[in-house]
Amino acid sequence: MSLFALLGAGEFEQWHDSIDRELLAATGSGRVLVAPLASAPEGEEVFGWWAAKALDHYGRLGVQAQVLPVRTRADAERPEVVSMLDDASLVFFSGGNPWYVAETLRDTPLCRRLWERLDHGLAYMGCSAGVACLTERTYDSTTDDFEQVFRPGLGYARGVMFGPHWDTIEQWVPGAHAAIVASLTDGEVLVGLDERTAMVGDGERWTVRGSGGVHVFDSAWTTYADGDRFSLSLRGRESHR
Repeated sequence: MSLFALLGAGEFEQWHDSIDRELLAATGSGRVLVAPLASAPEGEEVFGWWAAKALDHYGRLGVQAQVLPVRTRADAERPEVVSMLDDASLVFFSGGNPWYVAETLRDTPLCRRLWERLDHGLAYMGCSAGVACLTERTYDSTTDDFEQVFRPGLGYARGVMFGPHWDTIEQWVPGAHAAIVASLTDGEVLVGLDERTAMVGDGERWTVRGSGGVHVFDSAWTTYADGDRFSLSLRGRESHR
């Protein structure tokens, strides 16, 4: 069974301690791999800052963690990097540019092994870019031009579009909500994730955790708060309730 925790923002903070523990308990409480890949275009200092924050977070929890050293497509093709997924219990992709993650990982040995491991016991946590990269379409966060922002994603999640930072994105990019809704293809479901809020589940059934909401648009809006449950398939359209 696959396990996911998809966060709108606020990675490596205390609010999701219990989520970390639950996923690790369900997958053998083994090693965590943290992947700051989405921040790599911002330079080594930023990549290192996110890596250090992640290691501090898991160190505080008493959990063994290691940085997945992927910054480029060449890294994603290195056998010694790919094999790091084999004995991990949880992989965490943090924030930055989701399109960069998709362009870096698409059709690489690392990506193929990741999908295989998700079907065989590896839990996935993603925050912001680490969530948005999973879908068929994602965002290039280097532009706020609505004609250019939508780009191909990794395509693991089908029929769904994620909107991280849903409660704050309008402050950065006015009109973002309307542009994302207008971009939806026929039958595509939008899931807006507020900051410090997560949807936790098995890829079909979800529970909301955190201080904000999860906002699902499927011809009309439904908002779920902490403790609420709903259904939505990452692998193809399914009605939510």
